Amino acid sequence: MSDLSLSAIVAALGGQLHGNADLKIAGLAPLEAAGPSQIGFVSNPRYQQQLADTKAGCVIVGPGLAEAAKRRGNCIVADQPYLYFARLTQLWRSTLRAAHTPVGLSVPAVHPSAVVDPGAMVHPTARIGALCVIEHGAQIGAETQLKARVTVGEDCVIGARCLLHSGVVIGADGFGFAPDGERWEKIEQLGAVRIGDDVEIGANTCVDRGALQDTVIEDGVKLDNLIQVGHNVRIGRNTAIAGCAGIAGSATIGAQCTIGGGAVVLGHLQIADGVHISAATVVSKSIKTPGHYTGFFPLDDNASWERNAATLKQLHTLRERIKKLESEPKP
Repeated sequence: MSDLSLSAIVAALGGQLHGNADLKIAGLAPLEAAGPSQIGFVSNPRYQQQLADTKAGCVIVGPGLAEAAKRRGNCIVADQPYLYFARLTQLWRSTLRAAHTPVGLSVPAVHPSAVVDPGAMVHPTARIGALCVIEHGAQIGAETQLKARVTVGEDCVIGARCLLHSGVVIGADGFGFAPDGERWEKIEQLGAVRIGDDVEIGANTCVDRGALQDTVIEDGVKLDNLIQVGHNVRIGRNTAIAGCAGIAGSATIGAQCTIGGGAVVLGHLQIADGVHISAATVVSKSIKTPGHYTGFFPLDDNASWERNAATLKQLHTLRERIKKLESEPKP
């Protein structure tokens, strides 16, 4: 691809440039690995030593590190350097694609190997990757991209500017069975999935269709890889969920929440807006107040863990004994 000059980067993204505007940038890299033709970023003052040591041709910093960055060489000062770097990655990707696309050659809207039901509606600006399956009644919005092997079930709706990575399954049946003696009777899943605009869903994540009403993913939600979203779940605007999390059926998660990797939210619970859940936490009750919540047993060597676990099992008995002692008349 053609290198980007610092002046071109600032012209596209803003920021205050200090140094050689004509310097050509050939790549993006972390500070510790960056070379003279690469650009990196630092957003935390704790990494000031890395800033001093880096060989990067240019660094993106916040106002608090501006003077230190100027002393070492070329820099771009931005109010939010991490956000600036995120937008730089987007600029870089679009420039890379343009450089690798021959003049006059357009990318096909639907890959020849994809299977799109005649009853589905795919916006002309959407992109459907190799081996995707779009079933009857499904709708794919403007500028949405489906990477290879994405499956969108019947009547499911995906909004505009979404990105679904390889292996995503939207609209498989939710887990619903009624006991009939020693066997299980299937409950047909009659709802669908509705996904809003600007949603990104990571590889091999599954979003189940609703049993009666739809499963709903609101605008701006970001789901990592290997997440399970059960039937009739609702996830609020701009919530982000990290990999391997599990959201059981009929849970409602508010807007602007974050859920760490490997966390579990049990079914039918209500999570308020602005709740942040640590990795590996099991949410076993509704959370009605915004804040940061954590619940897991700390890592320890196995022998200590077993002793502590055995002690925990006795806490209820100990509690009852204390209550009894407290209730006895004092001498």
